[in-house]
Amino acid sequence: MAAEGAILVLKTGEALPSVKARCGDFEDWIARGLGVERAAVTVASVYLGEPLPEPESIGGVVVTGSPAMVTAREDWSERSAEWLGRVVDGDCVPVLGLCYGHQLMAHALGGEVGVNPNGREMGTVEVRLASDELAHDAILVSGAHPGHMSHVESVLVPPRDASVIATTALEAHAALRFGPRQWGVQFHPEFDREIMGRYVEARREVLVQEGLRPDAIIAAATETPVLSDTLARFSALVAGG
Repeated sequence: MAAEGAILVLKTGEALPSVKARCGDFEDWIARGLGVERAAVTVASVYLGEPLPEPESIGGVVVTGSPAMVTAREDWSERSAEWLGRVVDGDCVPVLGLCYGHQLMAHALGGEVGVNPNGREMGTVEVRLASDELAHDAILVSGAHPGHMSHVESVLVPPRDASVIATTALEAHAALRFGPRQWGVQFHPEFDREIMGRYVEARREVLVQEGLRPDAIIAAATETPVLSDTLARFSALVAGG
């Protein structure tokens, strides 16, 4: 049951076991980024079949990343997409989708998700946010800022009414605005440098097979204060009604 007015973490999976054992799980990192106690957020583990509340009972939504793929069209994911579509179309509450959550929102609103033709994007990369789109944005800051990435699939075609507000060297749709208070970001504001490094380490074998250099990716990882603060700005937006 969602606490009245709380931020709902729509949980679409779990952190990799080796990362979870040392750093906690998605909801822990998100709560920290929001600047609230873990007990102050409500979690709906939709990948385990937990139901979603009526939007009127919550203050906002953060949709997590996931080891799953949106293109798998799992039942729980499609149900979540239908719910998110209603929330965004009705501008019921503020929503922020992270990685899988970003892609799921795009899928829910008629966009196309699939394997990024530029290949896997992993590590701390430069995220370029469009100044003309972000002059008065409530949660994103224009300019070029480091951000943490870990994905194979991407939003290939945004929904018709979405605005592209960020790109990277490999990602044409690194952030999208879906509605007046609804965003999706392919980057991970909930990650810190340690979590990013542990994700790279956990993917070491596949990264080497793909011709990438995990040691160099780990060495280049940094903290991402501007983009990490996206969660805090979202929390302030929700608190301000």
